[in-house]
Amino acid sequence: MKPRGRLHAWFGRLPVVTRLVLAVAVTMSLVLTGTAGLVYWRVQTALDQQLHDDLAAYQHSLDRSVRAGTPPPPGPSGSLHQVLDRRGRVLDASAGARRRALLTPAELDSVAHGHAVRRDIGSLLPITPDTLRLQAKRVRAEGQTRIVVAAVRRGHRDEALRELLAQLALASGLTLIAASYVGYRTARAALRPVERYRTAAATLADGAQNLRLDVPADRDDEITRLGHTLNRMLDRLEASAVRERRFVADASHELRTPLALLRAEVDVALHRPRPAEELTETLRSVDAEVQRLIDLSNALLDLEELGGTDHVTRAPVPLSELVGTAVAPHLRTAERAGRGLTSDAADTTVDVDARWLVPAIGNLLDNALRHGHGNVRLTAAVHEGRLQLSVTDEGPGFPTEFLPRAFDRFARAEASRTGEGSGLGLAFVQAVAAAHGGTARAENSGDGATVTLDLPC
Repeated sequence: MKPRGRLHAWFGRLPVVTRLVLAVAVTMSLVLTGTAGLVYWRVQTALDQQLHDDLAAYQHSLDRSVRAGTPPPPGPSGSLHQVLDRRGRVLDASAGARRRALLTPAELDSVAHGHAVRRDIGSLLPITPDTLRLQAKRVRAEGQTRIVVAAVRRGHRDEALRELLAQLALASGLTLIAASYVGYRTARAALRPVERYRTAAATLADGAQNLRLDVPADRDDEITRLGHTLNRMLDRLEASAVRERRFVADASHELRTPLALLRAEVDVALHRPRPAEELTETLRSVDAEVQRLIDLSNALLDLEELGGTDHVTRAPVPLSELVGTAVAPHLRTAERAGRGLTSDAADTTVDVDARWLVPAIGNLLDNALRHGHGNVRLTAAVHEGRLQLSVTDEGPGFPTEFLPRAFDRFARAEASRTGEGSGLGLAFVQAVAAAHGGTARAENSGDGATVTLDLPC
């Protein structure tokens, strides 16, 4: 693995807070280094310009005095000068430069050929004594070539720069420490809700029930939105668990009776030899119970599938065609019972899921034909973007005490408990209505019972 790859892998293994603090520290280091470098360069440029102006003025006055043959004028405090011939012999010099060679042989030759030389003697760091900045030029005086060297001391300039470096280093260090501390505290504060959510999730994994995360209601940042998302996920998980428990409880409750009947029929048939007619009757009874088990299982599975679906798949369908498809299977049943079954559907198109709505209408018709009396009428109309579908019979209606729980699973009126049916028909109808974003209601009219679906379409 390349060093860069190893560094990236190592960085990725660090805790999030540590990574954030390191990122802040590195970023602040770069910013502070750039800022300090800019400040240092600006101050150094200003000091060098001042030093250059002093040196140029001193050089100019020395050049004039050499040409005029007059004594050199005094220069800035601590300044030095030398006047040399082409061979480098000192013709005149200040007190501190009489026995000191300020120019190297190469520099002396360069100045003798007409080039100006400027350089520093001594360094800023490490500290060296007697630091100078000198400048040398060739001057013609009395027909002779003279080399004039002017030098000014850099002590004050170097001391100011060293002090600036120390202050910048101290300020940058303190700023970096403060920024890292603020970054650490900010990261910890920002991630504290995440740790709280993790702890709550661990509690949920240990089997806690009805757990919800404590999410502030007066904020709208990323962490708060994460908390709301997790709470919605917990709601869905709890709803799924409730549906699962309810499905198991409903199935075990309703399957117990037909299974017991099946066992009793088989035991009776096996108890002693039976004539063929009795065995045939027993098999018919067993077949009826098996069909009942199949119908009950299908109804439970349909309810579970519908309850676990976030949305239905809507598609445009002619309302008359939808109603006709739902009514057709029940026409012969009504005819055999000597009852009328009519439908009245508006000539329009609705946007619904026919896969679920057709069997829901069929359940309403089946209930009306099974438990009601007289003619059954189905009406379907669209009003202000909503489909209103009603099934009415001419029977005695629902018992008053049954109406509040008419759509509960396995709810049956006392008079019908010994009859056919599982008590899941209206529960399925309500589930279809809820999946479409609508409602279902049952009521008694003057002429019988009415169940109405009200769906957005």
